[in-house]
Amino acid sequence: MKVLVSALEHSANVHLKALRAHLSDEVEFIGIFDTTLGTPLVDLSTLAIMGFVDALKKLPFFLKLSSQMLDLAEEADKVLLIDSSGFNLPLAKKLKKRYPDKEIIYYILPQAWAWRHKRIEVINSTVDTIASILPFEKSYYPKDSHIQYVGHPLLDEIHVFKEALSSSGTIAFMPGSRKGEVTKLMPIFHRLATYFKEKELLLIIPPHFTAGQIRTLYGDLSRFRISHEPHQALYEAEFAFICSGTATLEASLIGTPFVLSYIAKPLDYFIGSRLIKLEYVGLGNIMFSKMCGRRLHEELLQEAVTAENLYRAYCNMDKALFFHDALQLRSYLKHGSSETVARLIEM
Repeated sequence: MKVLVSALEHSANVHLKALRAHLSDEVEFIGIFDTTLGTPLVDLSTLAIMGFVDALKKLPFFLKLSSQMLDLAEEADKVLLIDSSGFNLPLAKKLKKRYPDKEIIYYILPQAWAWRHKRIEVINSTVDTIASILPFEKSYYPKDSHIQYVGHPLLDEIHVFKEALSSSGTIAFMPGSRKGEVTKLMPIFHRLATYFKEKELLLIIPPHFTAGQIRTLYGDLSRFRISHEPHQALYEAEFAFICSGTATLEASLIGTPFVLSYIAKPLDYFIGSRLIKLEYVGLGNIMFSKMCGRRLHEELLQEAVTAENLYRAYCNMDKALFFHDALQLRSYLKHGSSETVARLIEM
């Protein structure tokens, strides 16, 4: 069986690798994915974008890539789309028009409940199998929708969970997986590190960065111990400072208190703050607020991201309350989704 896969983001490929482990050897991936899973159409490093401005710059490239995926779909038995709604939703519409009988599975759905609710209509009419990873998401879809909650993939991928609040003496820093994120946050994290003279400092660097990129992006690393294993690093740490993204939910599920920090390009932030009607940015906060009506952790954005503010947030955080709430969130999400989605693909 050939499956046309569209997994553009690093996080999407982490989920895809977990899913691959539950698929038979007869399933072959074609399309867009990490090179460890086969031979993709394109090098994923060329796809890394951050915000609306970067997306506009690369629009011709993505239009050509969409056309290539549309042609390649002729070989596929099924289609698997993961996250990246800006690319995958228009692709789904084109695929359904050209190949009306080919099953399209969407895993890690667009957050249409947060903004652009009309996307729900598009997903419902275009996608054959809607695999939701958020328990509350189904309530935003029509009652006759074929959406199903399959569990959250991070519960498959994380193998270390805290059962008690840690006092390890280690502080973790996660400035992101994109060059733009790291460039903005590392100077601030270097200043922040000076506040923790009695602590071990652990810097989490994504494995896809080369030695040359690390030297350019991260600066002097003499004060830090380096880790390329985020889950293990977060498990070891008693506290973390994390860029917005999947890592914030990983820390929440593992049970490590943290502060979210994010600096977007001014134009991106201006556009996003007007289009996206969300009280919170962090995935853990979004989910926990749906569950309990309050936030799980503090968020600092844009000009508020300073070493002084981050350290103050660390000092003032009720870490015991966070840990109690994090255990609730872990229970709320229940089980992992990889095996369930694998069965949907091979049905």
